[in-house]
Amino acid sequence: MTAIQLAMTETYEIDAIDRQIIAATQRGLPLSNQPYHDVAKQLNLDVKDVLLRMQNMQDKGIIRRIGVIPNHYKLGYKSNGMSVWNIPEEKISELGQLVGSLDFVSHCYQRPRFLPEWPYNLFAMVHGKTHDEVIAKVDVIASLLGNNNRGHEILFSTKILKKTGLRIG
Repeated sequence: MTAIQLAMTETYEIDAIDRQIIAATQRGLPLSNQPYHDVAKQLNLDVKDVLLRMQNMQDKGIIRRIGVIPNHYKLGYKSNGMSVWNIPEEKISELGQLVGSLDFVSHCYQRPRFLPEWPYNLFAMVHGKTHDEVIAKVDVIASLLGNNNRGHEILFSTKILKKTGLRIG
């Protein structure tokens, strides 16, 4: 058994089969029509057991989420800008959901302000094929926010950071 400590408060035990599932999927699911079947076959397990165990690990927080991590550069989106917004606190949830639902925003979240130097509390990542495309998309967000936009900036990416999830040996 391996103990995994989560959020410094709880420890969960994973057995050898959970460890095998994590090891088999930690670099991504197979690119096929039935990736969970492929994992089950690779590990000589029943697909229902793989799915049940993965759901259980997700419920316990061992696996935070299962999702696509696109390489925007390979898709032709060479300009990436984190737009940062100064939004009234009482509207942050409503407006964050609105901005996050835009098809050109890959992720949107709230962060604390650090006044007076950093007044921004809403962050939204925007991808475009060019710098000007990102600026135009941020202008759309500014129009959508209207008077709730008390200021914003765009922080353009200068390099690609490696995105990875849970890794075990």
